[in-house]
Amino acid sequence: MFFERKPLIYLITDGEITAENFREKSAETLKIIEKAVKAKVSLIQIREKRLSAKQVFEFTVKAAQITKNSSTKLLVNDRADIALAAGADGVHLPADSLSAEIIRKNFPRSFIIGVSAHSLAEVEKAKLEGADFAAFSPIFATASKAKYGAPQGVAALREVVKAVETFPVIALGGIDENNFGEVLNAGAKGISAIRLLNDTENIGEIVGKIRDYKNE
Repeated sequence: MFFERKPLIYLITDGEITAENFREKSAETLKIIEKAVKAKVSLIQIREKRLSAKQVFEFTVKAAQITKNSSTKLLVNDRADIALAAGADGVHLPADSLSAEIIRKNFPRSFIIGVSAHSLAEVEKAKLEGADFAAFSPIFATASKAKYGAPQGVAALREVVKAVETFPVIALGGIDENNFGEVLNAGAKGISAIRLLNDTENIGEIVGKIRDYKNE
């Protein structure tokens, strides 16, 4: 399975592609995906909420051509139908999306399902419904997760990981080069990030640093 190699490193696209800049910005994002694949990033999520379904499909097709036959798995935010049609490997379900249970019952068994979670109850629900992993957030302060309230903190992450045992929990929210070790020490199976991993110049170095980290 995709989570056998640890820690998992999960890149989320920055969401800056729009109908107006589609050609230029999508090309830039595809270059980031190419570098991520070369660096052997575990998972990439296409999270481009400003695009139409048609544009998300078009972009995902191109991204899937890059990740095909690599160790990197490609997920699409929310739209499992687009992910399957475009040749991606799975879907990442936000809190207001369809349940993991519905997707698991209606899509191929190999289809990867990630779920956003902001409490232990939501992580347990994801596990029960057949998700492959949960992204627990926000761990640290971050503008992109401000609507979910105050940071959960490393202690809460540790409690969640302990409660769900072997079910993969990926830490998300405000993770950078200075604090990723804290979440790995807390038992997270990996880290997810937007800002940290969309660094085209240094992604290989950053991924290498995370891969080489030894839990204390």
